[in-house]
Amino acid sequence: ISFQLFAKGYQLLEPSIKERDAVYESLTYSSELYVSARLIFGFDVQKQTISIGNIPIMNSLGTFIINGIYRIVINQILLSPGIYYRSELDHKGISIYTGTIISDWGGRSELAIDKKERIWARVSRKQKISILVLSSAMGSNLKEILDNVSYPEIFLSFPNAKEKKRIESKEKAILEFYQQFACVGGDLVFSESLCEELQKKFFQQKCELGRIGRRNMNRRLNLDIPQNSTFLLPRDVLAATDHLIGMKFETGILDDDDMNHLKNKRIRSVADLLQDQFGLALGRLQHAVQKTIRRVFIRQSKPTPQTLVTPTSTSILLITTYETFFGTYPLSQVFDQTNPLTQTVHGRKVSCLGPGGLTGRTASFRSRDIHPSHYGRICPIDTSEGINVGLTGSLAIHARIDHWWGSVESPFYEISEKAKKKKERQVVYLSPNRDEYYMIAAGNSLSLNRGIQEEQVVPARYRQEFLTIAWEQIHVRSIFPFQYFSIGGSLIPFIEHNDANRALMSSNMQRQAVPLSRSEKCIVGTGLERQTALDSRVSVIAEREGKIISTNSHKILLSSSGKTISIPLVTHRRSNKNTCMHQKPRVPRGKSIKKGQILAEGAATVGGELALGKNVLVAYMPWEGYNFEDAVLISERLVYEDIYTSFHIRKYEIQTDTTSQGSAEKITKEIPHLEEHLLRNLDRNGVVKLGSWVETGDILVGKLTPQIASESSYIAEAGLLRAIFGLEVSTSKETSLKLPIGGRGRVIDVKWIQRDPLDIMVRVYILQKREIKVGDKVAGRHGNKGIISKILPRQDMPYL
Repeated sequence: ISFQLFAKGYQLLEPSIKERDAVYESLTYSSELYVSARLIFGFDVQKQTISIGNIPIMNSLGTFIINGIYRIVINQILLSPGIYYRSELDHKGISIYTGTIISDWGGRSELAIDKKERIWARVSRKQKISILVLSSAMGSNLKEILDNVSYPEIFLSFPNAKEKKRIESKEKAILEFYQQFACVGGDLVFSESLCEELQKKFFQQKCELGRIGRRNMNRRLNLDIPQNSTFLLPRDVLAATDHLIGMKFETGILDDDDMNHLKNKRIRSVADLLQDQFGLALGRLQHAVQKTIRRVFIRQSKPTPQTLVTPTSTSILLITTYETFFGTYPLSQVFDQTNPLTQTVHGRKVSCLGPGGLTGRTASFRSRDIHPSHYGRICPIDTSEGINVGLTGSLAIHARIDHWWGSVESPFYEISEKAKKKKERQVVYLSPNRDEYYMIAAGNSLSLNRGIQEEQVVPARYRQEFLTIAWEQIHVRSIFPFQYFSIGGSLIPFIEHNDANRALMSSNMQRQAVPLSRSEKCIVGTGLERQTALDSRVSVIAEREGKIISTNSHKILLSSSGKTISIPLVTHRRSNKNTCMHQKPRVPRGKSIKKGQILAEGAATVGGELALGKNVLVAYMPWEGYNFEDAVLISERLVYEDIYTSFHIRKYEIQTDTTSQGSAEKITKEIPHLEEHLLRNLDRNGVVKLGSWVETGDILVGKLTPQIASESSYIAEAGLLRAIFGLEVSTSKETSLKLPIGGRGRVIDVKWIQRDPLDIMVRVYILQKREIKVGDKVAGRHGNKGIISKILPRQDMPYL
């Protein structure tokens, strides 16, 4: 019997639910995957398109909805697979040369030359083994080894009689290598199964270079091995050893690899991670199908492709594998929806942390520091504070990721002789290993007369050094003065006059700003506020031209090309950070609009531009010690005129369950021993009414939990019933959902989710109006932050 799946011609169905419903009902926004399957059962061949499960679907923001929560996977920056050389001094001042081969999955194998000038290999941090034994175990005899190296005399100099005996044949070398690698003692006998096990466990799993590793290996060692040879070959090992010998014995070859250079790094995106999870799920699917086939043989029934992949047990493996990944993977984070800036910035983060990467406690200062190759690719300002400083960064505003090779590319204007004559500028994207060959001028000056610019001496960058050279020698130039910074850093006016530490604080604090009830544009900006708001997609943009038929708070009707299009609006939707996402229509009825025009504005946007704060008058002066250091005084006008007032939506939920005695909990309004005013907002089902104003301690959902009374608590009547009729007297405990302290507000939504008669979940959404108060944090865009210590009356601060 044979069961095969064919990826060619796969089909993904439209998701059965909408994004909004998936969030409300705590479901995963996913699509069902259909593939072609073939079952060969004896002489019977069946072909069928079957469903193998659901896979999560990415939405337009680059996020996933997993169990009702928006999640995003941060890009991971890792050492690229390949070979890296380094030299270091030991305690006696002797240079030690090593070469490290990094596989596609992150495993490391080392080549080293000891004091006696012998070459050793250390595989996966196991015991070291002679390079001749390793090469022989990989299939090369001594003659082939000597013919393919540049220093055969060194290879012949160090093996003694015992080592020469080990490499007499491939079989002896494999036995020797297997004993060292598997740490097996005793006398082994060569067999094909042992050889296959070694091939599978070591040469196929531990030494897989992958597509990127093969390219790097060919480039570093000047090899011409085909790109489809993704495993480590004997030729790779011999070439790597040759280069290592050259570093030790030839003084001219001292080319240590810079491990922090971006050309030696790669970006591991969410696509790579999900691809690995899909392979893991298929492996589990294979084991499940094998068990099903065994049961088929026992029952002697005739299977079909779909019966082998049953929807209830086998195909659920796919979605559970993905949900486990999103829930446990360190770089899978809850999507930050505090304001439009955070939604844009969160997806452009890169991190050195995570599986296969660095850790906050062991990472060195050099790995955290800014590198010249980061220029125009990774922001030198925007990073986290604390133990992970320098380990999490953000892509520069114009940087992009080459998804084929995983490198970070930056755009430049090409300044060739032809372009200089025609006054043309062609944009080219350069990867970190290409820009070392170009003279790169900084695009910091905007000249009106190009002739003057060509005659002057300009600052430039060449091979990680900053020079001052003539304009005629320039190959490319930067396209934008803000090209080096991230989105958060590029929103800071006059950032060139800021201290870098304060700019770091500012770029982080802008992401903490909550959307205000009445947003206001900044007076002084950088010009990137509009593009930031557009990229966050919090506003509604017209996708085609037409005429507005009608507008209300829920939708906009647009007439275009004889068709009526309904554009839904987001109204009082809760974000992951409990802020209020709300869209307000900005076009009147009957107005003609063009493609790209703003129809409705989202939170923290005004006129299509990002508006995170307010323009207020600030005085720098002492005031009776209340504004010492980081303390701030504000006028009560900011409170009473709702200048810094924001809306937040809190979610409260309760679920019914079955007790240990088998009794079901009940949602009801009839709750004894509670005061009537606490139940005033409940409807006849025991759930709070829409539009109710609730205060601290009010009942949102009434619930009773049955309890069996103890013997000592029986009253006389209950004992009589138990003695005559054998009835157990049950009492109910009040376990209602109550509004906690500080939760006062207006009920805007109630969601009743019932998956079975005994499993009921009720969610209550409450809109809260929060005014600025003592203890809140206020900040400017230059790292000037403070905590409100006191709110003064207007007569004490008449102008502020």
